[in-house]
Amino acid sequence: MVLGFGKGEALSNVDAAWLHMEDRTNLMVITAVMAFHEPLVFDEVKTVLEDRFICYDRFRQRIVEGGPLMGPRWVEDEHFNMKSHLIRLGLPKPADKDELEELVSTLASTPLDPTKPLWQFHFIDNYRGGSALIGRIHHCIGDGIALIRVLLSMTDDSPTGHQPTRKRRRRRRTHAAGFWLPEVVNDAFYTVRRITGNVVDSGVEALATPGKLAALANEGAKAAGVLARLASMPADPKTCFKGQLATQKRCAWSEIMPLESVKTFGKEVGATLNDVLLAGVCGALRHYLIHCDERDLDGMNIRATVPVNLRPEGPPGELGNLFGLVFLSLPVGLPTRMARLRELKKRMDRIKNSSEAVVTFGVLNAVGMASAEIEGAAIGFFGAKATAVMTNVPGPTEEMYLAGKAVRSMMFWVPQAAHLGLGVSILSYAGQVRLGVISDAGLVPRPAEIIEHFEKEMNAFIEHSAEQD
Repeated sequence: MVLGFGKGEALSNVDAAWLHMEDRTNLMVITAVMAFHEPLVFDEVKTVLEDRFICYDRFRQRIVEGGPLMGPRWVEDEHFNMKSHLIRLGLPKPADKDELEELVSTLASTPLDPTKPLWQFHFIDNYRGGSALIGRIHHCIGDGIALIRVLLSMTDDSPTGHQPTRKRRRRRRTHAAGFWLPEVVNDAFYTVRRITGNVVDSGVEALATPGKLAALANEGAKAAGVLARLASMPADPKTCFKGQLATQKRCAWSEIMPLESVKTFGKEVGATLNDVLLAGVCGALRHYLIHCDERDLDGMNIRATVPVNLRPEGPPGELGNLFGLVFLSLPVGLPTRMARLRELKKRMDRIKNSSEAVVTFGVLNAVGMASAEIEGAAIGFFGAKATAVMTNVPGPTEEMYLAGKAVRSMMFWVPQAAHLGLGVSILSYAGQVRLGVISDAGLVPRPAEIIEHFEKEMNAFIEHSAEQD
């Protein structure tokens, strides 16, 4: 990165933390794919980006390091050129899911150019008789909720909604229009946020040195209690999902499944949609572990770090990162689907009443202004305590259009922070739901096997529901 002393706007502490987490084996880039029934027109997509995307200043800004006494800063890219950010590619004909998965895997393994704004779109001409658009945006620009809002602000609810001849003047915007995508927001957020300031600043170091936690008790009992519990958690078990990372990633995604069928099953057994989907993932990971010849599965749990949105409900908020992390223990050692579902529901209900997400947000805030030594300790802590990153985002309920063409499907993949080798994403769209997996190529060379197991788990749930009719 280029040095720039004093100019531009400083990154927030949390955004700086996500910037500095990146290394060659784990890029902090959110990758998304939109597939279209019909071929897109390249120039019309370019117009959409100019009209609705780069009107947000962040997407015309690059990052410079501010020197030893200043953190990284956003500065205007005086040489901004759309040709560096919208790239046209073709797939071998006939192009289908396998070819697109291979391309997405290659791009997910390729760093963005740090001398330019940290985003890129790849326009794919020939995918399943239509087109595809692959977007890659660095996590330091925003979290998944903020960035999906931006992507959806590029779409319309009808084929005629976009008018490429009507160009808007660029205006200064750092927040995104679009859908409010609700997630669990902790009721204790505002109370805990007030008391965690001093606690989390000291807590980052305390995570590496648990003995220091006692000194935090008087500064905020609730936050200190959460930190103590996190620090005392044992490391996750060594499985085929954990180990030394390579630089190559593998991406895969499921076929679509009907959202209503999954909801119907959930209602029948008293579980939420999210509970059922997570149980499907848990079962898929169990079967993969059995395939890896993991012999001691009885009673085994592996943890996933799950992002929890902390944006207040209401008008769309700013870009940047405003989420915490919770540790969800997945009961892969339970032998039956219903046992796994019942246990996951109990654990999710406990998480919803926890302050863990708020405290981890404070930890990330402190990491962003900590020394490299403390930053490394915090990243090592998160990496030791978990096996995967897992997120579930509800998208729009109706079919959307971009540049006049219907979006057939959407998928996205999250970065695997803290040197984790597995990321799992669930996205619903227009009555459909699908799973995406991104994995380290050395640890999980065929994530499609996890996808296959997930589809079998979900089909079994849906068939169980049908049998009750």
